[in-house]
Amino acid sequence: MSTEVAIFGGGCFWCTEAVFKMLKGVSNVERGYAGGELPNPTYQQVCTGTTGHAEVIRIEYDPSQVTYRQLMTVFFGSHDATQLNRQGNDVGTQYRSAIFPTTPEQTAEARAFIEELQHSAEGGDPLVTTVEENAPFYPAEDYHKDYYANNKNQGYCQVIIAPKLQKVQKEFADLLATHPTV
Repeated sequence: MSTEVAIFGGGCFWCTEAVFKMLKGVSNVERGYAGGELPNPTYQQVCTGTTGHAEVIRIEYDPSQVTYRQLMTVFFGSHDATQLNRQGNDVGTQYRSAIFPTTPEQTAEARAFIEELQHSAEGGDPLVTTVEENAPFYPAEDYHKDYYANNKNQGYCQVIIAPKLQKVQKEFADLLATHPTV
């Protein structure tokens, strides 16, 4: 099996990790930071909003099971790409909507997809999703791994993440893994 890598920032990485772990063809989802100037930032540094990094997920996937376009469809369907530097109550540049392509083909596909979405929603709020090329990925601290799976009864998980997962399960049922790892 050959895998490819996609990197998305769509708000809190606890949410996006849980969303993408449910999809078929996804073999690994890693939380981290991208798009800033500081090498190897910490969660505490990124939370200040001063490093320029976004909270992101790095997805390893099998393109014979799920395409980059399908991943982008879930990405845009699982967060509000019209909110600048925020997702709900999470506010700051670290929560921006961003795509970090790992290949020139992904760059072209992401830009074309965003343009397609902009045209299909004429009259609606414009998308603020950025396409940020050549941004190194820095893994997040281990305690963020499987945050939702390990903290399902925590308030943030109940109020924010669980409804997002239910929405994805309903809207993207055809892309779900038979046995999701959430």
